[in-house]
Amino acid sequence: MIYGIGIDIIEINRIEELIEKMADKFLNRVFTPEEREYCDKMARRASHYAVRFAAKEAFLKALSTGLTSGIRWKDICVINEPSGKPILKITGRALEIMNEHGITHSHISLSHSRTLATSIVTLEI
Repeated sequence: MIYGIGIDIIEINRIEELIEKMADKFLNRVFTPEEREYCDKMARRASHYAVRFAAKEAFLKALSTGLTSGIRWKDICVINEPSGKPILKITGRALEIMNEHGITHSHISLSHSRTLATSIVTLEI
């Protein structure tokens, strides 16, 4: 059964500007070391950061909490399976809330164009 669905879209240049202005302060606050390692080796790294930011927002919408209740950005991590398929790795308070609500599975889809990044997350109980 579906618990929640979240979707988010972001302009890639917004993330690019944050990276330029705040550099490591922004990246360290929002992204896990795994995400940083993946994105930093990409030619258009801002696109990969942006789509992961959209995924985090979509997850928070699907969970119906927003960034409250002690959830931190790094509690939500997008990693890729060897096949390239993106998956969510949830930890900390976000995982506790999922467990409290009986959420057992998450599904994620990522997409980006030259200017936009989007993600959709579905949570199941």
